Amino acid sequence: MVIHMRKSVALILLLAIASAQSFVFAQKPQKTQKLTEEQRIVHVLNRLGFGARPGDVERVKTMGLENYINQQLNPEKIADSVAENKIRDLSVLNMTTAELYEKYPQPGQLLRQLQSRGMLPADLAEARENRVKGGANTTPGEMPKDDSMNARPSASPQPAAANPLEDPKYREMIEKYYRENGLQRPARIIAELQASRILRAVYSERQLQEVMVDFWTNHFNIFANKGADRWLLPSYDRDTIRPFAMSKFSTLLEATAKSPAMLFYLDNFQSVSPNAGRANPLRPQRQRRGINENYARELMELHTLGVDGGYTQKDVQEVARCFTGWTIFQPRGGAAAANAMMGEAGRRNAGTFFFNARVHDDGEKTVLGHKIPAGGGMKDGLMVLDILTHHPSTAKFIATKLVRHFVADNPPPALVDRVAATFTKTDGDIRETLKTIFFSNEFNSTEAYRAKIKRPFELVISAIRTLGADTNGGPGTHRWIERMGEPLYGFQTPNGYSDAAESWVNTGGLLERMNFGLALASNRIPGVSVNLSKLSTDQSKVMDDYLKILLAGEISAGTREAMLKQLDKSDPVTKVVGLILGTPEFQRQ
Repeated sequence: MVIHMRKSVALILLLAIASAQSFVFAQKPQKTQKLTEEQRIVHVLNRLGFGARPGDVERVKTMGLENYINQQLNPEKIADSVAENKIRDLSVLNMTTAELYEKYPQPGQLLRQLQSRGMLPADLAEARENRVKGGANTTPGEMPKDDSMNARPSASPQPAAANPLEDPKYREMIEKYYRENGLQRPARIIAELQASRILRAVYSERQLQEVMVDFWTNHFNIFANKGADRWLLPSYDRDTIRPFAMSKFSTLLEATAKSPAMLFYLDNFQSVSPNAGRANPLRPQRQRRGINENYARELMELHTLGVDGGYTQKDVQEVARCFTGWTIFQPRGGAAAANAMMGEAGRRNAGTFFFNARVHDDGEKTVLGHKIPAGGGMKDGLMVLDILTHHPSTAKFIATKLVRHFVADNPPPALVDRVAATFTKTDGDIRETLKTIFFSNEFNSTEAYRAKIKRPFELVISAIRTLGADTNGGPGTHRWIERMGEPLYGFQTPNGYSDAAESWVNTGGLLERMNFGLALASNRIPGVSVNLSKLSTDQSKVMDDYLKILLAGEISAGTREAMLKQLDKSDPVTKVVGLILGTPEFQRQ
């Protein structure tokens, strides 16, 4: 989006103010002060949720802040019909993985199937064989531009075979087949999943539930564009993260370990004992990859113990042995969907978890000093999860991440210790662990108030909620989240997006945030509707009125003065709201 030069000057001026202030507010309460009742409510609405909608502060004041917090800690008791109605038409949310494979087939797989039925010209057979391999492992909608390493050897160099999907005739054939058979492109799967996250965050009454879904989805990060994960992520959100986001950590951890999305993303579905299949040398065996350590390493470094949690490379190797055989039935779905020999059960179970005892390393192992006896089968992996869940380093690691997320980028050590103690005492009860945070002095302190920078997802959702705007959760909204650096399911490495301000406070990121504020206030985001007139204000004091509505009047003198200089008399409301959304103060929660 191109903005007018005069607007650019205004944004750069505000950016300079933000940098000079280092996002520290002149009017932030002093250490000797206590938060007012309204500040405490705003603080809770910002941290336990995605910001206050018009009327929320008064609603919480009426019911009592402690009652509101306890209500949010028990989301199953909160009616949520508005959010449920908003996502009702997102069909992928209720489809099994097998149904997704069939309804949203990967074009490369579809080409193979069409050729096997004699529906493609024979002269494209070699091109198809060379270029369409790995089923859903190819980026949906595309084929590799160069796969010369897979070409058959020949006496003289041969030109690269044509990519069928780059030929208009065959693209048209594929599109026609999609239309005639009621099929859709795979890209729609993630688009609907992203929309569901946005819609729930904006409209759900179960705000803490959505915050925890966001937290755990990031903690157990999965990248959508790695192969089959595009098809596996709806189940991951629905069946793995959401049901256990407020339960026991051990239950959540086991759910992620068995999740096909996680098994595919960290390659454990291919991890097999080197001795697998040797018992019957007469039976033909497919070439196997052997043990893969990716999941074992990330399980300890990122999911439980932390990088300094006390494990060794030997522990990584032993844990990897324990998880051999934890795999996925028909991980890419295509064969199960196309092969009649699989039967109806085979088609139904495509993309689901199962334990393959034949490729499991059943020898004795030792993990973090604990002996795991030989012959345990799938129990080996479950024992590892139990060891990790109850390890003191896990309690400290999870407590630190939760306190960093809800309280401050530099977690107060005393609070971390108390939260870790609760985690241990309650056997990893997430609800009780959170309660320790929310009712702590550190959480309710002036030091914690507006001390966290909003990540792009949090910023977009909070701005929509604060203005009482409406969104369809579509690409228009998600595109801004992506532009500011946090596309949902778009982080490639397992560590997930940073929760610290230093990762988001930079010149480019701040400028995009300011551009977003102006675009939202002026109704220039497709799929989002803002009606500023319903936030009634006296035009003669538009600045002060909207500062009160959007920021409870809390803004530094320098930022306010800079904004006054940029007011557009022809449309003061839109300009004021857009500028406020771009201020350092609104970026904080």
